[in-house]
Amino acid sequence: MSVEIKIILAFISSFALAMALSPLIIRLMRALKAGQPILEYVDKHEGKSGTPTMGGIIFLLPMAIITLLFSIKGERMGIVAMAITLSYGLIGLLDDFIKVKFKHNKGLKAYQKIIGQLGIAIIASLYCYKNAFIGSTVELPFTDYTIDLQWWFIPLCILAYIAMTNAVNLTDGLDGLVGKTSSVNFVFLALIVYVCYLRATHMGQTFYSAQLLSLEYFVCAMLGATLVFVWHNNYPAKIFMGDTGSLAMGGALACAAIFISQPFILLLIGIMYIVSCISVILQVISFKVRKKRIFLIAPYHHHLEYKGVHENRVVGFYALITFLFSAVALISVLV
Repeated sequence: MSVEIKIILAFISSFALAMALSPLIIRLMRALKAGQPILEYVDKHEGKSGTPTMGGIIFLLPMAIITLLFSIKGERMGIVAMAITLSYGLIGLLDDFIKVKFKHNKGLKAYQKIIGQLGIAIIASLYCYKNAFIGSTVELPFTDYTIDLQWWFIPLCILAYIAMTNAVNLTDGLDGLVGKTSSVNFVFLALIVYVCYLRATHMGQTFYSAQLLSLEYFVCAMLGATLVFVWHNNYPAKIFMGDTGSLAMGGALACAAIFISQPFILLLIGIMYIVSCISVILQVISFKVRKKRIFLIAPYHHHLEYKGVHENRVVGFYALITFLFSAVALISVLV
């Protein structure tokens, strides 16, 4: 069986497994009354209160199973990416559980969440730094140049994990927004990782190409299962991904880019997540300094919603912009 067929099978298997499990997970969340409390200041979403949350399980469980099955021969890079993703998902799961248990939207305290995120980021960064196939060398987009950051790679890596997990979490505010945006991300990341695999194979780097293939299985498994989540999360959503999904999604995206020594492409594929972060930062600074708001409500997707743009149009806009910038990221690796 060719490698390409195995890659396609990983995608299809993850999609099929998620499709089989998702109705059970949705029914379970409803039975447990695991409804999502809605933020008080987002009054437009009052009608969504009680929609089941923790929907990230829909794509995390199939992703883990398929990644393990396809990387069982010892290629560990995909399995490590899976473990990091699940670790962030566990923090989110605890956060969601507290929200559901006590019927409020606060969950873990901010410092508790950041300590957990930071701990995982440090472990993941040290793994990358000491890994013979990753190391401290990063590639510069649009060039053939690489830079050995030496120990500076560790804080850069930590920053990438913290930034991506929190940025995706901030962006998770509309039906289908993160699901569709991340699906676009994973399509292009699958292509990018495959290009890296072909290069390693062409250069005779047998062991490295095997690791990249394992990572490709992970990315394709995430893509297949995420598409099923989008199926159920599309407006009007039957289930929300919750922090269980959004923190894990950010960790998965960071893993895929960092593990191929391309951390800077996160600035391209994560453009709309960056927009969310910048809009919140600007809003806070403006209110503290000028006592005035720049946006009707932050993050930016809520501002658009309060300007009268239907959330389906906002989601489409975000997905389209993500598609364009992710295509540029692919080009930056190809040149």
